[in-house]
Amino acid sequence: MSVSVVFHDSTNIEACPWPDTAYGRYAKSYLVPVMKESSEGFVGNVRTRLLVMSVDGIPVPVTVNDAEYANSYVCSPYTHYVSYAKQELSLLRNRALIAALSAVLTGIGGLLKATRFNRVVHVNNWLLSTNLYPALSDEQWSAALDGLIRAFPGHALAFRSLNATLNAREMSLLRGRRCRLVPSRQIYLLRTDDPEFANAKARWLLKRDRALADRYGYVAVGPADIVAADLPRIAELYKMLYLDKYSLHNPQFTARFYERALTEGTLELHGYRDVATGRLEAILGFYAREGAMTTPLFGYDTSRPQEHGLYRMLSALLIGIARDRSLLLHESSGAAQFKRNRGAFADIEYTVLYDRHLPAWRRGSWSALEGLLGKIGVPLMQKYKL
Repeated sequence: MSVSVVFHDSTNIEACPWPDTAYGRYAKSYLVPVMKESSEGFVGNVRTRLLVMSVDGIPVPVTVNDAEYANSYVCSPYTHYVSYAKQELSLLRNRALIAALSAVLTGIGGLLKATRFNRVVHVNNWLLSTNLYPALSDEQWSAALDGLIRAFPGHALAFRSLNATLNAREMSLLRGRRCRLVPSRQIYLLRTDDPEFANAKARWLLKRDRALADRYGYVAVGPADIVAADLPRIAELYKMLYLDKYSLHNPQFTARFYERALTEGTLELHGYRDVATGRLEAILGFYAREGAMTTPLFGYDTSRPQEHGLYRMLSALLIGIARDRSLLLHESSGAAQFKRNRGAFADIEYTVLYDRHLPAWRRGSWSALEGLLGKIGVPLMQKYKL
């Protein structure tokens, strides 16, 4: 029996057959408002065309871009591999190496733009730092790829956020279809569903991290305790960490995004309040899919004294939630030693890309990037634990 692959845009989204499942209801609640309004109305630095690819009735979001080089990396490979990568070079703490790699990235950037690098369709793109994948069979993913090739003959087809721990089957299938495996970043995963997930040192660290709340006067709050009046503060806390401290290339969520997270539960919100003032001082927002969870929203008041340990408290809260629900925790990248000390292990995340339907001059940049990152980028990430 053949697999049905149908694309829906804002003009015919009402005809999309949303399944009456937890995933189907979530997808409808999350995607329809973005399609009817605009991507920029939810993520300020993302301009894209959002479609829903219905695969045997299972909805998969698809974003379509042609250039948009100023976009966040969630829709712009150029931003991820050039703009953001340049900022990350400072982590190497080696002036000569930083200078050499910066020059390489500048040269690569010119080549990428000349080959229309951002003319790309991202599959299963939720406009978040990490995309967790729905459960499709091999036949469904293969049919989806065939449908995408027919629908977008001039675009590269990209599957972000794939790693061998969570996506070995999908990666094997796509590799068998002669897709490229382009390394993206080193991530950290925590098997909280494993009774032996943490050694004695890790358990002690987590206990110490949790105890900071009582010591410095914070109380944990969950979805029932967070209200509309908290939304501006939630936006401020995320901005303090991910935009001001790290990079403006991270998704810049809007008030509309936070509103949907609170009212529709598109992200489950938890955090810490200052007991004395009642003010929210730390926030996280996660979603779960197919036995895994990830946290695209994470922030705290960076002006608070460092000894308060808001990052440590929030991380311990997140790990506790994951453990209570027996979920594998995707901790994204960064703070490598901190995460390793608390039981996480590293894996390499990939953008798996199909470009065989494109002319050779378009494929060359992806081919060069695949080779360069595989031979140089991954060893550097592993050596410096980036």
